[in-house]
Amino acid sequence: MTNKHLFLLFATASLFAACSKNDDNGPTTPPPATGSDTITVRGTISANATWSKNKVYRLRGYVYVDAPATLTIEAGTKIISNRDSAGVLVIYKGAKIQAVGTKDAPIVFTSAQSDKIAGDMGGLVLVGKAQGNKNHTKLEGDVDANHKDFGGTDDHDNSGILKYVRIEYAGKATGPNDEINGLSLYCVGDGTELDYIQVIRGLDDAFEFFGGTANAKHLIAYQCADDDFDFDDGYRGKIQYAISIKNPTFTDDKTKGDVSNNFEVDNASGTNQAITPVTHPIMSNFTAIGPNNATGTKDTYGYGMRWRRGAQFELANSIVIGGQKAGLDLDDALTIGFYKTGVSKFENSFLHAVNEPYKLDIVGTEVWTAADLKAMVEGTNMSKLFTNPNDIKLTDPFNVGAPNVKPQATSVALTTTGKFTGGLDNTFFDKTSFVGAMDATNDWTIGWTRFGN
Repeated sequence: MTNKHLFLLFATASLFAACSKNDDNGPTTPPPATGSDTITVRGTISANATWSKNKVYRLRGYVYVDAPATLTIEAGTKIISNRDSAGVLVIYKGAKIQAVGTKDAPIVFTSAQSDKIAGDMGGLVLVGKAQGNKNHTKLEGDVDANHKDFGGTDDHDNSGILKYVRIEYAGKATGPNDEINGLSLYCVGDGTELDYIQVIRGLDDAFEFFGGTANAKHLIAYQCADDDFDFDDGYRGKIQYAISIKNPTFTDDKTKGDVSNNFEVDNASGTNQAITPVTHPIMSNFTAIGPNNATGTKDTYGYGMRWRRGAQFELANSIVIGGQKAGLDLDDALTIGFYKTGVSKFENSFLHAVNEPYKLDIVGTEVWTAADLKAMVEGTNMSKLFTNPNDIKLTDPFNVGAPNVKPQATSVALTTTGKFTGGLDNTFFDKTSFVGAMDATNDWTIGWTRFGN
């Protein structure tokens, strides 16, 4: 062994003195490093560690950060993964991540392959101690036995900070209906800061919130195969400023019968739909772009919004267009009841869909029709249906390779003042004079994001 190799081994061991070897579901010997500035990471981190912008970090399989450790990632740091052992970074209960990038120097999780495809990177997982309703009893994915549990009683739990972070080519599939998303948040508390995060070309969901109370701003889901914003297990957080853009030719084909949606929101499955706490996200200023029946649109595209399995929601001041099978879908009697009684609402927003703007899949005795839903959305909730999405006058929303959701100067989005009632009457929300994810002057996506394949 050369002196250079000995030095690299010593440096790596010193930086991760608390890391232990762990089965990474791949070869025990990683691919050759790209140079002396690449550090391979596997196993468990149980003491404070800092990842430097001057190094590249290669995740091998599952890497766990355990309490009381804090993993600090400097602005501009690159974290990579190879396809043969897709890396998953798990920040477990009681541990923290301090990943604070900047507009000019984001932190990037990405593929190390020359032919990058979805699934090369496993994903990023935060596990907290906030409340959930135990619809899921363990973490999804092939995590080890010591890291399956999640949740607790502290809704103000703090898992750290993610700011100016990109997650690219994620989505590790470990079995039917058992996958890692781009960013998974398991009962993460509202002491955690989530701001300016983009998930690109994920094989599964972009963002999935399993219970908890985590709040977030400035989220982007771009060209992900399954659902872009997936909430379940009693998630009760607040989100403002978010973008969802679908690729008409790219959907999740791993699970037969599944469809790809901009929103998919559940409380609990089976006979447990009424368990508490109830899923109830409170959201404002989303712009969600579906495939809009473009050439090559796959038949596994579903809905702009799919609310089901006893979920509640408040979504306001938003634009949801291009939904394929339906625009606003309420799947079952309990979910319909929440909308009918005003607990849930799609308020002061714009809607368009290729087929069935309003859809009900009634299970049970709830008596309501799509016409009733339309009347409430466009009446009480003051939202507007568009038969032609171009009438909203966004700049270039359906250009998948180079999308632009900024409103044009004459857009109705700029002349519709935001409405913040109910759960949105909260200091978390900026009170906007527009609807959608941005106005005509402040494009918050510039600098730190990436669009294209």
